Amino acid sequence: MPNIMAVLKQEITRLARKETRSQTVVLKKMSALYRRDIAGLKRTVAQLQKKTAVMEKAVLKQAPVVPVETTKKIRFTAKGLLAQRKRLDLSADDYAQLAGVSAVSIYKWESGQVRPRQTQVLALAALRDIGKKEALARLAALKPRAVKTAKKSRKK
Repeated sequence: MPNIMAVLKQEITRLARKETRSQTVVLKKMSALYRRDIAGLKRTVAQLQKKTAVMEKAVLKQAPVVPVETTKKIRFTAKGLLAQRKRLDLSADDYAQLAGVSAVSIYKWESGQVRPRQTQVLALAALRDIGKKEALARLAALKPRAVKTAKKSRKK
C-alpha cells in the first residue's frame, strides 16, 4: 500500500494545477484581447501621424500671405536677417517655419552664401514688423511643438 502522505500530496498538487489552469485561462484570454486592442490602437496612431505629417508638409509648403508692395523696393542683407532672427529670439528652424522655407536656407542667407529669391525676400520683409509674441503665436499655429522648444531655449 502506497504511502497515504505521498498520495495525498500528489492529489493536492493535481488539484492545484487544475485550479490554476482554469484561473489562468481567463487571464490569457483577456491578455490576448488587450494585445489586439493595443495593436489596433498603435495602427490607428500610426495612420493619424502619417496624415498629420502630410498635412503639416502641405501647410509649410504654402507660401505665407505677403502683401505685394510694388512701389517700395525691399532690401535684403544677411546681417539684417540675422539681427531680425536674434531680435525675435528664434532658432533658424523656427524662423524658417515662419518664412515658409528650410532652416538650411536661413543659415545660407545669414552667412551670405546665397541670396533669397524675390518672393522669399517679400516673405522675410513681412516678418520684419512682427514682435516676439506674434512670432510665437504664428509658430503655435504652424506647429505647437515649436513654441515649447523656443520657450525652453529662452530659459537656458
